[in-house]
Amino acid sequence: MLPKLYAHVFSSYSQKAFIAFCEKDEPFELRHLAPENPSAGEEWLKLWPIAKFPVLEHDGETVVEASSIIEWLELRRPDGPKMIPDDPRAALQARMRDRIFDAYVMEPMQRIVFDRLRPEGDRDPHGVAKAHEMLGKIYDWLDGEMAAREWAAGSEFGIGDCAAAPSLFYADWVQPFDGRKHLIAYYERLRARPSFARCVEDARACRDFFPGGAPKDRVG
Repeated sequence: MLPKLYAHVFSSYSQKAFIAFCEKDEPFELRHLAPENPSAGEEWLKLWPIAKFPVLEHDGETVVEASSIIEWLELRRPDGPKMIPDDPRAALQARMRDRIFDAYVMEPMQRIVFDRLRPEGDRDPHGVAKAHEMLGKIYDWLDGEMAAREWAAGSEFGIGDCAAAPSLFYADWVQPFDGRKHLIAYYERLRARPSFARCVEDARACRDFFPGGAPKDRVG
């Protein structure tokens, strides 16, 4: 049986896992977490009552968190493109960049977006300002990093890029890269990657759900 992936096509963390499956050319059953598919939601909450996604289930094994799902996929399919290098030092760099994109791009981006969903009196302008500040700092750091490399951890596409693609895609919607040429060039390479291009197209119909609206001049 195929592994089941409980996820949503518009979710940045779900897309992170989708990219790895596509890069590995590994089939899976998408249990799409949407109102029109209530049985998937019921199964998902039984597996992971914390109610976060993506969640993977296969042969009685449950794996939560996108990074762990990519690690599971690497164990299942050690052949083919490597999402995590075999060399321990290179693997450390790849995993570190995965965490950087999750913690310093994805997290502040989501803080800004989720604040838009709050009632007017419950919003957190200070927290949003700090999130924008963090994005500016990490953009500057990434611009320097990407001046001398093709992909997040070097010359090969891997787990860091799986995290980078959706996080930068949505982060650009809330705070543009503003002339950081090396970061922009890296982002363009990610956009051209077939695995991520597929995610963008699969989620296109959901763009009206983005709080505050998707920027018409940059969505592509």
